[in-house]
Amino acid sequence: MNISKVDLNLLVYLDVLLREGSVTKAANQLSITQPAMSNGLKRLRDLFKDPLLVRTSDGMTPTKRAIELQPIIRDVLGKLESSIQPETEFDPATSNRTFRIMTSDYAESTLLLALLGTLADEAPNLTLDLITPSDVTFHDVEQGKVDMAINRFDELPLSFHQKVIWYDAFSCVISSSHPDVDNFNLDAYLRGHHVWVSKTGFGVGVGIDPTEVQKLGWVDAELTKLGKQRDIRVFTRHYHAALQIAKRQNLIATLPTKAAKIFKDDPGICVFEPPFDIPPIALKMAWSALLHHDAGHVWLRRKINDVAQQIQP
Repeated sequence: MNISKVDLNLLVYLDVLLREGSVTKAANQLSITQPAMSNGLKRLRDLFKDPLLVRTSDGMTPTKRAIELQPIIRDVLGKLESSIQPETEFDPATSNRTFRIMTSDYAESTLLLALLGTLADEAPNLTLDLITPSDVTFHDVEQGKVDMAINRFDELPLSFHQKVIWYDAFSCVISSSHPDVDNFNLDAYLRGHHVWVSKTGFGVGVGIDPTEVQKLGWVDAELTKLGKQRDIRVFTRHYHAALQIAKRQNLIATLPTKAAKIFKDDPGICVFEPPFDIPPIALKMAWSALLHHDAGHVWLRRKINDVAQQIQP
């Protein structure tokens, strides 16, 4: 195949088609007619010798070949878009840009709280719009509507750039008046009542079924390996709430150590290492290829990384 004979607009068509999963939606996104988009899909199928999108009961489903192509084409288009933009410098001291960041309150109260102090000194006119995971979809980040996502993720689309910010161990938080505060071991842990806290990924969450242990996350997965199960009485998605509930209701909260240490000086709580092994978790930063070369975005990512390194133990 002679690349000079390939209409590069077709790559734009394919990128949008794979994001939208619909000829009609893709046509609307590119402000072209549906017949023009259908013709573009036909030409793409001829070009790649593959149907690319197949109509199923779930709508237009990408083929294996299309899934392989998606991150490659997204990366190529991202570099092209960046290269044809006028070269601009980013001056944090004068910029009044707003950065939208999807984050859980774990990252918000540990990493981003520290970041705000740095921004106040170096970029006093910048604004951070912190959005919860339930407010955002992968699609929003992929399209650059959200600058980045900072959270714990089981999986991320191949088209995303990502970086591990830090790894964090787990700690147990209990009230200083808890009956087992002087003898906090595995038996005490299993005898006690617990508050569960977690929220990962994107989109609106669903309710928790306490009987589905395999879906409860890292802590309960490790207990299952020991043939044990904890008695969870409260499910929450907010770490601050979990800490307060543990303090006031004599429940045990098992949560990332950096979140637990927020209240390490509070005489009303005690922080212990878990009485069994729990693998550390990774806090990650993820962003779209569309923003990878943006000067302001590059600056913010570096600043986040610098702040993270400063608050490592």
